[in-house]
Amino acid sequence: MKIDKNTVVSLRYKLTDAQNNVIEEPDSPMVYLHGGYEGTFPKIEALLDGQNIGFETTVQLEPTEAFGEYNPELLKIEPRTRFPEPLEVGMQFEGVPEEDGEEDTDLLAAEEDEDDSLIYTVTDVADNQVVLDGNHPLAGMALRFWVQVQDVRAASDEEIANRHPVGAESFTFGMPNEEDGDESDADDFISIASGTGRSNPRTLH
Repeated sequence: MKIDKNTVVSLRYKLTDAQNNVIEEPDSPMVYLHGGYEGTFPKIEALLDGQNIGFETTVQLEPTEAFGEYNPELLKIEPRTRFPEPLEVGMQFEGVPEEDGEEDTDLLAAEEDEDDSLIYTVTDVADNQVVLDGNHPLAGMALRFWVQVQDVRAASDEEIANRHPVGAESFTFGMPNEEDGDESDADDFISIASGTGRSNPRTLH
């Protein structure tokens, strides 16, 4: 079967920077729903369209084709008292908490149209302040993907309706996954900080 709209594609891949330093090379394949469902980067999907099992290629994505240019306005300094303990560099938060533990919705204005919260990564911790970066960890980087098609199958009606493969493993390049369900914003904040969030289907973007 060839890769076409509404097929589920399993890919083995290796992600490197422009100098070929390996960023990610997982043992398990990435699985996505082909056909404009935002399961992978558009440039990669275009290269795979019409290909068969066994096809492999290497493609370079510029920042604008991947995670965007680095935006210095997304770098923020907040009082340490707004954050839970223990607090470590590398921890990630959905939004920035107010002093009462609630998210600062003003900081999320850019994401409101997509009903999505910006993810901030702790990049430095001082005695009284915390430095947060709202950019994706790979923002501003040119990336190279080696991909190999491992499997192709027809998607089910359920997968097409849900816009992702059933049972696929989650992967978002070091970023916390978006959550579905009835959890409150405060619960989301805590689950991301503690690394207890649930997984969604793996996507190569």
